[in-house]
Amino acid sequence: MPVAELYPSIRDAVRQVVFGQDEAIDLALAALLSSGHVLVEGPPGTAKTLLVRTFAAALDMQFQRLQMTPDLLPSDVTGSAIYREDQHAFEFRRGPVFTTVLLVDEVNRASARTQSATLEAMQELQVTYDGTSYPLPDPFIVFATENPLEQEGTYPLPLAQLDRFMFKVLVAYPDGQAECRIMREHHATGGRSNPSLMGVRPVARPQDILSARDEIRATYVREEVIGYVARLLQATRADDALSVGASPRSGLMLLMGAKSSARFDGRDYVTPDDVKRMFLPALRHRVVLSPTSELDGTGADDVLARLLDVVEVPR
Repeated sequence: MPVAELYPSIRDAVRQVVFGQDEAIDLALAALLSSGHVLVEGPPGTAKTLLVRTFAAALDMQFQRLQMTPDLLPSDVTGSAIYREDQHAFEFRRGPVFTTVLLVDEVNRASARTQSATLEAMQELQVTYDGTSYPLPDPFIVFATENPLEQEGTYPLPLAQLDRFMFKVLVAYPDGQAECRIMREHHATGGRSNPSLMGVRPVARPQDILSARDEIRATYVREEVIGYVARLLQATRADDALSVGASPRSGLMLLMGAKSSARFDGRDYVTPDDVKRMFLPALRHRVVLSPTSELDGTGADDVLARLLDVVEVPR
């Protein structure tokens, strides 16, 4: 199924139960079809978990959830070896990371040691235990959520881990019309947040995701657009409002996101507008504000939006 057909069918399936979060749906779908992972930030009760579960249901993908807590160990994520008395040998018991859609809920509540247990899985699509590597299913995607309102008992995510996420998606409160629809259609579904029970049916299969990824990789990017992305990255490194600029990996993720944007619009080539559309979600978590900017109350999005205005756009 071509991306131009796959995109609206998955989007419409998710929008059956998730209202008022169209941008988050588009970015999550772009990451899924670009072999990326997503960091989702927003207040509680804004359908972050429901969004991820609905994607898994609409694509007939296996779903696992990890509730991150300070006492969680790396083996609780990756799995561990157990002794089999009948075989007189240790057997590796796979952990919840061996799935196709992994929701890491409140990722910043786990210790740095446990957080790092997901790094190899996200980058290499495998888990290494006791010198042996175990491949993960393909496709594989991680959705991690964090709550900006509850800072007590949290551990900051290291920049190396943040850089593994293709997008940081900000989930805000829905507008009035969407909120009325939520109450109208979901007021009687308390405790029944299973998308399948809410009428979501598979509209595609994991194999369709793999085919879509090949199509997106083949999207044409002209040299002028590549140069535009490079200038944007360099601008983040030269700006005094940022103490850490964007990494080369962020440029690759930005281009993949732009390719997804182009395919969503039915094009086989990338335009500067595609780059602009994905610029903030792809870079807001990869740059670090300078102390002066933090004191002034300037946000990463403010700095990045200003750079979009000043960096020359190719014709």
